[in-house]
Formats: sequence, structure tokens, C-alpha cells
Amino acid sequence: MMRAGMGTVKYRSSAGRRAAKSRAMAEPELPIPEHRSRLLEGMARAVAAKGYAATTIADIVREASVSRRTFYEHFGGKNECLIALYEAASRNALKVLRSAIDPARPWPAQVEQALGAYLQCLASNPILMRTLYVEILSLGPEGLASRRRVNQEIADFMLGVVNGAGAGHAVTPQMAMAVVGGINELVLEAIEQDRVAQLGELVGPAAQLVHAVTGK
Repeated sequence: MMRAGMGTVKYRSSAGRRAAKSRAMAEPELPIPEHRSRLLEGMARAVAAKGYAATTIADIVREASVSRRTFYEHFGGKNECLIALYEAASRNALKVLRSAIDPARPWPAQVEQALGAYLQCLASNPILMRTLYVEILSLGPEGLASRRRVNQEIADFMLGVVNGAGAGHAVTPQMAMAVVGGINELVLEAIEQDRVAQLGELVGPAAQLVHAVTGK
């Protein structure tokens, strides 16, 4: 061992070098997006098993079958990984919402079908959803900014669908955001009351909110 400036440099023994080589060989050479995807999946599994507060970086990399070094190549820490998972899960739910829209059906049926699919997607993993919706609010400005980005994407989607249909009255960006925020509050209330499994019951109230704003 020798000192270099204020730090300490340790020479590895031959056994240590073999162990490091073994770990490197155990982690497959994957494209960067694949590593990131595995880390998000690992985060989701760890959170579902232990909850966010108890989840460690070691838990995440173990579930993802990658090294800590790989984790830090993608994320600055656990909070940043949670934000990325929240945004990925939210975009997946938005994808479900998009695919559920059927322009051939009457508007009320479209709204109920789309909201039903969206809420069912959220309810499909209660523990993960509870963590994402609640913990994201505890991450300070970065968490709030992420929540705003997600809500904006959903509001933009609503604007395109409603105003593109040409029926009722035009919806403003502020009105669309109000609808998204209102539905989010209904979901958060269900989480607080431990009624995640009953999210489908929110289709009626959420649809009424959409109809009231769109005039359809």
C-alpha cells in the first residue's frame, strides 16, 4: 500500500484481482440502454419487496444483476433512480391510455374505456404504485419537477384527443392540467385509504370530471 497525495492507493492481492475479474465476467456486456432498463426493473423489484426507505443500492444492483459501478454510470443515487422509474412507469401507463382510445366509439364510452384501462394499469402493482406516487412527493424540488413533467405529458395527450375530436368546447392547457391533477388526487386518496385494489371505482368520478370540463 502507498499514499498518493491525501488519498490511499491499495494494491490488490492476486486473490483480489481474481475476484474482481470474476465479477467483471459475471456482468454481461450489454448496451447502455439495456443496463439502464435492468436497473429500473431491479429498482422496481427491490421496492416491491422492501419498500423504498429500506431499499439500498446493493439491493438494486443485486436484483438487476449488474455492478455498483454500472449503477453509478447511470444514476447519481437512489433518488435519481426512483425518479427515472417513476417517469418510466408513468409513460407506460400513458401508453396504455393511448391504446385504449377508440375514436369509433361514442365519446362517453371512449372516456370510460380509457380511464378504466389507465386505472387498471396503475392498480396492477399496488406496492410499486404506492411507492412511486407517495415517495416521489418526498424527494423535494427534483421529485416535484418530475411529477410536473409526467402530468404535463398526460395533459398534452388529453388536449390532443379532446380538441382534435372537434366536439364540445375547446379545452385549454390549464383546464387539462386541472383534470389530470384532480384524477391524481383521487388516486392518492385511494392509496391513503388502502383502496388501491378498488381503483376501478374511480372511473365514474373521473369520467364525470372529464365530461364537466370538455362539455361532452
